[in-house]
Amino acid sequence: MALKTKVKINRITNLTDARYCSGMYVDILGFSLEEGSPHCISPTQFQEITGWISGIDYAAEFSDLDAYSIERLLADYPSITWIESEDLDTLVQLAPLEKKLIYRVKIEALDTLLPKIELLREHEITLHVTSTNKFLTIDNESIINKLLNQLNIFLGAGISPANANSLSELPGLYGFALDSGDEIKPGLRDFDQLAAILESLELED
Repeated sequence: MALKTKVKINRITNLTDARYCSGMYVDILGFSLEEGSPHCISPTQFQEITGWISGIDYAAEFSDLDAYSIERLLADYPSITWIESEDLDTLVQLAPLEKKLIYRVKIEALDTLLPKIELLREHEITLHVTSTNKFLTIDNESIINKLLNQLNIFLGAGISPANANSLSELPGLYGFALDSGDEIKPGLRDFDQLAAILESLELED
């Protein structure tokens, strides 16, 4: 089984999500490693979760932690292969680590990226486009389509079980970035929304 497009699952906090997503053949599991984040995962928790799964990439997710602190922190998470941050300068400073880089940006700020496209391309930085809105506007779609021709983009906005299949066919789209959730109690998790989206992306054997 495989999915129609690459999928990153954001802010994994528990083994239930990790094992389910691994079984659904997602490509990347993201973990918040920034102290103070409500979803922050310690090195011990990270090892306890990832020790049960294989064949998948792991991303370290940050908001505004500086590059020096991130580099030191990653020493305790040696299997991390992606770094995601909301600060572009931080990602550029981390480029020598030879990790894959993701710049998380709100869809409302995409217009401001146009002058930075060459910098993003130079460092092979993938965009993760987010939004609090449930739907993409015509203006949103226009700027995304413009950027799809120039950059790799993980779409993390406006995705639902009803439109996931059609959005996955956007020309040049790199993939989806979907949120995980919190366990109701250990081992018990409501997968309805996430499962419906992933199932709609399954390729038939």
